[in-house]
Amino acid sequence: MTLVATALIVGALDITYAILFSYFRSGTAPARLLQSVAAGALGRASFDGGMRTAALGLAIHFFIAFVITFVFFAAARRLPALARRPVITGAAYGIGVYIVMNWVVIPLSKIGPRPFPATIVFVTGVLVHMFLIGVPIAIGARRTVTG
Repeated sequence: MTLVATALIVGALDITYAILFSYFRSGTAPARLLQSVAAGALGRASFDGGMRTAALGLAIHFFIAFVITFVFFAAARRLPALARRPVITGAAYGIGVYIVMNWVVIPLSKIGPRPFPATIVFVTGVLVHMFLIGVPIAIGARRTVTG
């Protein structure tokens, strides 16, 4: 139950940041941002799919949130030290997630390689992954490991 709740919280925090940041930075509509997530599976066709591909993007986003949450929870069960200092381990995990998503998953998806992001996008992206994704996951894992 803690794993599911943690994944839902992390997914909600991350997508809320992404929607707000994209809207205020460049006027991107929330549905378009969600379609860009679906583009990893569908390619450019995702932008022609309306609300169906936006919903698919949201589903993919939460699937990824569940996977990264599960990976940390599984690692913390095997290595309980990961759960003892959740701010440190969570922040480090968040950086790792950012690196894997941006330099492995996205380039291997139908989106393909992208240029290095603008400084504000990079800095906020890393900070969000550290403190809105990694740390909450580590705190959730601590609850399951330490009871």
